[in-house]
Amino acid sequence: MDNKLTENSILEQENKLYRAIKDGNITALDQMLHDDLLFIIPSGETITKQIDLDTYRNGALKVHELLPQVEHLTIIDDIAVITLTIKLNGKFNDVPFEANFRYIRFWKKFSDGIKVVGGSGIAIS
Repeated sequence: MDNKLTENSILEQENKLYRAIKDGNITALDQMLHDDLLFIIPSGETITKQIDLDTYRNGALKVHELLPQVEHLTIIDDIAVITLTIKLNGKFNDVPFEANFRYIRFWKKFSDGIKVVGGSGIAIS
Protein backbone atom coordinates (compact mmCIF):
# COMPACT_ATOMS: atom_id res chain seq x y z
CA MET A 1 0.00 0.00 0.00
CA ASP A 2 1.41 3.36 -1.00
CA ASN A 3 0.90 5.69 1.90
CA LYS A 4 3.03 8.61 0.79
CA LEU A 5 1.52 11.98 1.60
CA THR A 6 0.87 13.92 -1.57
CA GLU A 7 -2.05 16.10 -2.59
CA ASN A 8 -3.26 13.27 -4.83
CA SER A 9 -3.00 10.62 -2.09
CA ILE A 10 -4.99 12.80 0.31
CA LEU A 11 -7.65 13.59 -2.28
CA GLU A 12 -7.86 9.86 -3.05
CA GLN A 13 -8.36 9.14 0.68
CA GLU A 14 -11.00 11.87 0.88
CA ASN A 15 -12.88 10.29 -2.04
CA LYS A 16 -12.72 6.87 -0.36
CA LEU A 17 -14.04 8.48 2.83
CA TYR A 18 -16.97 10.09 0.98
CA ARG A 19 -17.90 6.73 -0.58
CA ALA A 20 -17.68 4.97 2.79
CA ILE A 21 -19.88 7.64 4.40
CA LYS A 22 -22.51 7.45 1.64
CA ASP A 23 -22.46 3.63 1.66
CA GLY A 24 -22.36 3.36 5.45
CA ASN A 25 -19.31 1.11 4.93
CA ILE A 26 -18.17 0.48 8.49
CA THR A 27 -15.24 -1.71 7.42
CA ALA A 28 -13.80 1.04 5.20
CA LEU A 29 -14.43 3.71 7.84
CA ASP A 30 -12.74 1.52 10.46
CA GLN A 31 -9.64 1.32 8.26
CA MET A 32 -9.51 5.07 7.52
CA LEU A 33 -10.17 6.42 11.02
CA HIS A 34 -7.36 6.20 13.57
CA ASP A 35 -8.22 4.38 16.80
CA ASP A 36 -7.51 7.57 18.80
CA LEU A 37 -9.56 9.85 16.51
CA LEU A 38 -11.15 12.92 18.06
CA PHE A 39 -13.70 14.86 16.04
CA ILE A 40 -15.92 17.81 16.95
CA ILE A 41 -19.31 17.38 15.29
CA PRO A 42 -21.57 20.33 14.33
CA SER A 43 -23.46 20.14 17.66
CA GLY A 44 -20.18 20.91 19.45
CA GLU A 45 -19.77 17.44 20.95
CA THR A 46 -16.42 15.67 20.74
CA ILE A 47 -16.73 12.13 19.44
CA THR A 48 -14.34 9.19 19.18
CA LYS A 49 -13.87 6.67 16.41
CA GLN A 50 -16.15 4.22 18.20
CA ILE A 51 -18.95 6.77 18.57
CA ASP A 52 -18.62 7.68 14.89
CA LEU A 53 -18.72 4.04 13.76
CA ASP A 54 -21.71 3.33 16.05
CA THR A 55 -23.62 6.17 14.35
CA TYR A 56 -23.36 4.28 11.06
CA ARG A 57 -23.66 0.81 12.63
CA ASN A 58 -27.00 1.60 14.31
CA GLY A 59 -28.34 3.41 11.24
CA ALA A 60 -28.71 6.79 12.96
CA LEU A 61 -26.95 8.59 10.09
CA LYS A 62 -27.80 7.95 6.46
CA VAL A 63 -26.21 10.22 3.86
CA HIS A 64 -27.94 10.37 0.48
CA GLU A 65 -25.95 13.18 -1.13
CA LEU A 66 -22.48 14.48 -0.34
CA LEU A 67 -21.04 17.25 -2.51
CA PRO A 68 -17.55 18.28 -1.36
CA GLN A 69 -15.54 21.31 -2.43
CA VAL A 70 -11.93 21.43 -1.24
CA GLU A 71 -10.80 24.85 -0.04
CA HIS A 72 -7.24 24.23 1.19
CA LEU A 73 -4.90 21.25 1.44
CA THR A 74 -1.56 21.57 3.21
CA ILE A 75 0.98 18.85 3.86
CA ILE A 76 3.29 19.25 6.86
CA ASP A 77 5.77 16.36 7.13
CA ASP A 78 3.60 13.27 7.84
CA ILE A 79 0.33 15.19 8.41
CA ALA A 80 -2.12 16.66 5.90
CA VAL A 81 -4.64 19.35 6.82
CA ILE A 82 -7.63 19.79 4.53
CA THR A 83 -10.49 22.26 4.73
CA LEU A 84 -13.59 21.85 2.63
CA THR A 85 -17.25 22.66 2.35
CA ILE A 86 -19.74 19.85 1.91
CA LYS A 87 -23.38 19.97 0.96
CA LEU A 88 -25.04 17.05 2.73
CA ASN A 89 -28.50 15.63 2.68
CA GLY A 90 -29.78 12.53 4.33
CA LYS A 91 -31.44 11.46 7.56
CA PHE A 92 -30.30 11.61 11.15
CA ASN A 93 -32.44 9.51 13.50
CA ASP A 94 -34.98 9.29 10.65
CA VAL A 95 -35.27 13.11 10.46
CA PRO A 96 -34.40 14.44 6.98
CA PHE A 97 -31.75 17.12 6.75
CA GLU A 98 -30.05 19.16 4.06
CA ALA A 99 -27.31 21.60 5.00
CA ASN A 100 -23.90 22.99 4.14
CA PHE A 101 -20.96 22.30 6.41
CA ARG A 102 -17.33 23.37 6.64
CA TYR A 103 -14.89 20.70 7.75
CA ILE A 104 -11.27 20.55 8.73
CA ARG A 105 -9.71 17.11 8.74
CA PHE A 106 -6.26 15.95 9.79
CA TRP A 107 -4.75 12.96 7.97
CA LYS A 108 -1.56 11.32 9.29
CA LYS A 109 0.74 8.82 7.65
CA PHE A 110 1.21 5.51 9.51
CA SER A 111 2.94 2.28 8.54
CA ASP A 112 -0.46 0.74 7.70
CA GLY A 113 -1.80 3.69 5.71
CA ILE A 114 -3.04 7.25 5.88
CA LYS A 115 -5.69 7.78 8.57
CA VAL A 116 -7.89 10.56 9.90
CA VAL A 117 -6.67 11.52 13.39
CA GLY A 118 -8.91 14.51 14.02
CA GLY A 119 -11.17 17.17 12.69
CA SER A 120 -14.20 19.34 13.15
CA GLY A 121 -17.35 20.27 11.27
CA ILE A 122 -19.69 23.25 11.54
CA ALA A 123 -22.88 24.20 9.78
CA ILE A 124 -22.57 27.19 7.44
CA SER A 125 -25.14 29.12 5.41
